[in-house]
Amino acid sequence: MPVYKAPLEDIRFVLNEVIDAPALAALPGYADATADGVDTILDAAAQVCEEVLFPLNQPGDAEGCTFDNGAVKTPAGFKDAYQIFREGGWSGLSCNPEFGGQGLPVLLNCVIDELVSSANMSFGMYPGLSHGAYNAIEKHATDELKKIYLPKLVDGTWTGTMCLTEPQCGTDLGLIRTKAEAGADGSWKITGTKIFISAGEHDLSENIIHLVLARLPDAPAGIKGMSLFVVPKFMPADMSRNAVACGSIEHKMGIKASATCVINFDNATGWLVGKPHKGMSAMFTMMNEARLAVGLQGLGLAEVAYQNAVVYAKERLQMRSLTGVKFPEKPADPIIVHPDVRRNLLTMRALTEGCRALAFWVGREIDIETKHPDEKVRADASDFVALMIPIIKSFLTDASFEVTNLAVQIYGGHGYIREHGVEQYVRDARITQIYEGANGIQALDLVGRKMAEDYGRLMRQFFHPVADFLATEKDIAEKEGGALAEFLPYFMSAFGKLQMSTLTVATRGFGNPDEAGAAASDYLKLFAYVAVGFMWLKMAKAAAEKLAVANDRAPFYEAKLKTARFYFGRIMPQVNALNLAILSGAKPLMDFPAESF
Repeated sequence: MPVYKAPLEDIRFVLNEVIDAPALAALPGYADATADGVDTILDAAAQVCEEVLFPLNQPGDAEGCTFDNGAVKTPAGFKDAYQIFREGGWSGLSCNPEFGGQGLPVLLNCVIDELVSSANMSFGMYPGLSHGAYNAIEKHATDELKKIYLPKLVDGTWTGTMCLTEPQCGTDLGLIRTKAEAGADGSWKITGTKIFISAGEHDLSENIIHLVLARLPDAPAGIKGMSLFVVPKFMPADMSRNAVACGSIEHKMGIKASATCVINFDNATGWLVGKPHKGMSAMFTMMNEARLAVGLQGLGLAEVAYQNAVVYAKERLQMRSLTGVKFPEKPADPIIVHPDVRRNLLTMRALTEGCRALAFWVGREIDIETKHPDEKVRADASDFVALMIPIIKSFLTDASFEVTNLAVQIYGGHGYIREHGVEQYVRDARITQIYEGANGIQALDLVGRKMAEDYGRLMRQFFHPVADFLATEKDIAEKEGGALAEFLPYFMSAFGKLQMSTLTVATRGFGNPDEAGAAASDYLKLFAYVAVGFMWLKMAKAAAEKLAVANDRAPFYEAKLKTARFYFGRIMPQVNALNLAILSGAKPLMDFPAESF
C-alpha cells in the first residue's frame, strides 16, 4: 500500500526561508497571512489530505466513475470527502471575502493544490475547476452574475467547469462551432458539443456551472469570434433543469476517479461573460489559472512518488553493497546502498524540491501582481508571472512524469503491478503533459509570444534579478568563499547558455518562424533547468546561513546543500546538450520530406 505524509518542513522552508512568504502579510487584505497563521492552515490541510483524501486515492482509481443515463457517480467515499473539504472552507481559501471567501494569498492556495494533488489528484479536479470558473466570473462578469454565482462557487455548493474543446478542435479554438443566439431577457441560447470536460457531470455538488466558449451569429471567423457564457446545469432562480446533458464519460489511462465528460448543449440558456467576441481574453483568466494548477498537480505527484520510492528503497533487500556488506544481520542489503538507486532517488528529490521552490515563487508574484500598492511593482510581477506560466505548466509536468517513472523503476516488477500504487502515479501524471495546452504548445507560447513581447520586456523580469543576485554572490564568494562558491560556476555557465540560446532563438526565429518552432521545446527545458537551478542557489544560500549558527535542524539543512550539489553536478549539465540541439536549427526537422515518414 502506498504512503503519504505532507512535506510540511520542506514547504515551510521554501515559504519562510527562501521566498519570504511572510512578507505578503504586509499587502492590503493579507494581514492574516503571517507565518503562524499559515502554519495553522497547513497543519489542517495536511490532516485532511492525509486522513480523508489519500485513503480514497487507490480505491477511487480502481472503482472509477460510473455513467448511467446521463448521470455520473463518483467512487465510494468521494461525496463524504467533498463535504468535509467544502465545510472546511478549502474551496474559498483565496477567494474574495465579499463573496464568502477567506481572502488569503494565492500562494497559500498553490501550497494546498500541491498537497491535494499528492493525496488524491482525481478528487482535486472537482474543486480545482471551480476556482478557475470563479476567477473568470469575478474578473469579467456583471455584478448581477457575480452575486448569483460566486457565493455558491466559493462555498462549494456549486462547482464549475471550463468548456473549450470540441470533437473537431483542441488547441485551435478558432475552429469552435458551438453557437449562441439571442434569447429572452438578455440571455442566450447555447447549442453545441464539448468534449474532455473535467468534472462536467458528477454527484458531489448541487449544481454545475459551465463556462462555455461559443460564437454569436455575427461573430468574425477564427479566434477573434469567440464569446464566453456562463451556462448552469440547473437554473439558479428555481433550480429547474437547463438543456445541458452529459452524453458520456471517457475511459481513460489515469485520473479515473475524475469524470471527463462529453457535454451537450441543446438550446441551453446562458449569459454572456464579458464583451461579445472577447471570450478568449476572459477564458485566458481560467486557462492561466488552470496551467498553474496543472503544474502543481505534477509537483504533487512527484512528491508522493518520491516518498514511496524512498520507503521501498530502504526496505527492499537485494544483493550486497559494491563496497562491502552494510547490513550483516540481514540476508542482503537494502537497495538504497546501490549507486544507481541513489541516482534515481536524488534525481527525484532534486527535481521535486527545485520545482516546488520555483512554483511557489511564481505563486508569490501572483499575489504581488494583484495586491501590491505600487503600480510598477504590480506590472513587473505580472510580466514575470506571464513569462513563467508556460514553464511551470510544461516543466513541472515533464519532471513529474520522469519522477513517477523513476519510482516504478526503483520498485522494479513490484512497481509495475497495482498493489503498491506507484503505477497509478505514472498514469495520472501522463495527462498533465497534455491538457490545458500540450507542453509543446507551452513552448511555442514561450518563444512565440512571451520572448518577443515588447522587445523582451517579460524576459527581463527573470534575467535582471538573476544577474543582480549573481553579481552580489560572486563578489561575496571571491572575497569570503562560502557555501555558494562551489555552485556559482555551474550556474553561471548554464545562465550563459540560456542567454546565448535566447539570442539564437530570437534572431533565427525573426527570419524564419520554423526556427523558433524547432527550438521551442528544447529552449523551454533549458530555461527551466536554469530557473530551477536559480532556486537551488537560493535554497543553498538559506541552508548555509542556518548552518552557520547553532541549531537543532542541521541534518535538514545539510541535506539541502547535498541535494543542491547533486542538482548542479548531475542535472544542470543537461543545459549543454539542449543548447547544442538548439544551435542545430530547424533543418534536421524541416528538411525531412513528409512522405518519408
